[in-house]
Amino acid sequence: MQIIYNYNIMKRGKCLSFKNKSFLILVVCIIFEFNAAAQYKENTEIGLIGGVSYYLGDLNTAHFSQTSPIVGLVIRKNIDNRFSYKAEALYLSLQSDERDAKDTIAKNRGLHFKSSVLEISGQIEFNFLPYESGNPLYTWTPFIYTGISLFRHNPQAENRNGEWVDLQPLGTEGQGTTLFSDRKEYSLIQFAIPIGGGVKIAVNKSFNIILEYAVRKTFTDYLDDVSTTFVGGNGNPYPIEMNQNAIEMSDPLTTHSQDIQRGDPNKKDWYSFAGITLSFKLNNDTKGCDY
Repeated sequence: MQIIYNYNIMKRGKCLSFKNKSFLILVVCIIFEFNAAAQYKENTEIGLIGGVSYYLGDLNTAHFSQTSPIVGLVIRKNIDNRFSYKAEALYLSLQSDERDAKDTIAKNRGLHFKSSVLEISGQIEFNFLPYESGNPLYTWTPFIYTGISLFRHNPQAENRNGEWVDLQPLGTEGQGTTLFSDRKEYSLIQFAIPIGGGVKIAVNKSFNIILEYAVRKTFTDYLDDVSTTFVGGNGNPYPIEMNQNAIEMSDPLTTHSQDIQRGDPNKKDWYSFAGITLSFKLNNDTKGCDY
């Protein structure tokens, strides 16, 4: 009995010892994290982004199809080695053209557009790994971000005279006409939700290279000026408010009738880009930080 009693005491002692060690390790880890956070010096970066953009909607459903260049300016505030705030201004171009499409339905529709887009956004980034340029322990990390964007677009198409005309004022789907009074003129200024991610690489204490892919979920179906149905043709009169330019841009090949589907109003348009950012830290004073 004495032997069993002593064994139980030793067993409990080992358990308590193991629990104490685990607790001590946890405390040390927490202290280390707080110490690392306390040593981190907030800093600001400014960078230039370049890459390619494309749109997804009624006239294009394939990723990285009919791409266009993108350029922009990025200002990033690193509050610690996990989180950053970012302000971004982008200029990009979106386009699609069905006039030479291989798909029969698209070719018979024969629509096309191009649109310049100006976007400003505010975002918050999260680094999956601790990241800090100038710290040899934290030289790279995957990251994700989201936020809110405000952008202006302006879809245009080429008429038979070779002139690129603004589509929104024409009301190519009967917007603003008495015949289609339920169709309102869409706004050229819209909101979007930016969603993206990539990899950050610290080249040295003041220079970073950032690779990213991003999408913009918009709340409009008119990035391409295409959403609902055709409003005339093949014996059906067009709304009297539509001029010849509007009629031509509505159905360039004059092969459709009123109420034939022109686009899908149940799916909003998206635009995306892949880019590389060259980013420079504005304040490299690390006095008081001991790596």
